[in-house]
Amino acid sequence: MTTVEELDKPRLLLVDDDKTFCKVLKSALEKRDYDVLVAYDVASGITLAEQNFPEYAVIDLRIGLESGLELVKKLISLDNNTRIVMLTGFASIATAVEAIKLGATHYLTKPANADEIVTALLKNEGDTSTTISDVPLSVKRLEWEHLQKVLMQHEGNISAAARALNMHRRSLQRKLDKHPVQS
Repeated sequence: MTTVEELDKPRLLLVDDDKTFCKVLKSALEKRDYDVLVAYDVASGITLAEQNFPEYAVIDLRIGLESGLELVKKLISLDNNTRIVMLTGFASIATAVEAIKLGATHYLTKPANADEIVTALLKNEGDTSTTISDVPLSVKRLEWEHLQKVLMQHEGNISAAARALNMHRRSLQRKLDKHPVQS
């Protein structure tokens, strides 16, 4: 049963396959007066969104073997005013660009705390004071970025991306399973 207090709270959809992370973040966001709905896979996230029309969403980029980008696209098709933060432990320029193009409001790398997420959800403009690194990306990081770009060009299809890169699918999968190298 929904109470009057719950109706006044902004509804937020949280979708991530890490159940512990969801439990902790849900609690932190509820303390900040959000009515939080949680899903652990894309299909459940879509179902919750279709039934509840959230004003906000926090979506993991990689949900099991699925892409959170599909969920971003679906949420925007349901309501293009939904404010979405894409979270990821597998950050890349290609996925950040795609998330924003699909309608995400912001893109944060994990670990991100509840205050950072709320700030990102409410942020309306870019920040010109963002620091620009003087150090170029490492060769390993450039490789990671290139793999992500090709994967996005092939809509997340690892086999198609591997063919385009002229490499074995398993080799590409191993490289993608590793966390990205920092700069």
